Amino acid sequence: MNNHWTKMIYRLWSPVYDYFFNRGPFLNARRKVFNGVCFKKGEKVLFVGVGTGADLEWVPVNHLKITAIDYSEEMLLQAKRKFQTGTINFRQMDAQDLQLADNSFDYVIASLILSVVPDSSKVFSEMIRVTRSGGRIIIFDKFASKPLRVKKLIRPIIKILGTDIGLSFETLFAKHRDHTITLLEDQAVLFGGMYRKIMIGKK
Repeated sequence: MNNHWTKMIYRLWSPVYDYFFNRGPFLNARRKVFNGVCFKKGEKVLFVGVGTGADLEWVPVNHLKITAIDYSEEMLLQAKRKFQTGTINFRQMDAQDLQLADNSFDYVIASLILSVVPDSSKVFSEMIRVTRSGGRIIIFDKFASKPLRVKKLIRPIIKILGTDIGLSFETLFAKHRDHTITLLEDQAVLFGGMYRKIMIGKK
């Protein structure tokens, strides 16, 4: 995957994305992801890869200072159409190179983004960088539990469709684990644990 290919894929996905990923099982999974998250009025929240804005429906947008970024203009347009209140700062931006200051956000939220970007490690590093001390990172994504042979064989083919079925959160977390972050929650939310809610704290 590369940025050019990703942009082209999500240009095609944008009109139908909600039909597949914001209804039925995925809608229930998003509900689980945000269940119990207590946002405080005035907190700064970053949505990395906001897509069509499916996650924005689960937060009190009028009481938060929200920045929502996505690399795809078409996906951002879908989100803007849903939320025209003017309280959300929508920006086209590469999640691998966030043009945002260090330690800026109380919450950084990333749904179904790490598995679709060209370099998930860069994105994860950037998410950590812009989260303030005491802040939280919330991830909803699909992760491989075991490096199954069949999955290894079809992984390159599936990547052409714009997603990675072989991403290991454990490997990703271990690569960036240091004294600044800690794993607070790891919960299966969809398809027998293929999709997980992960919450990380920054010290």
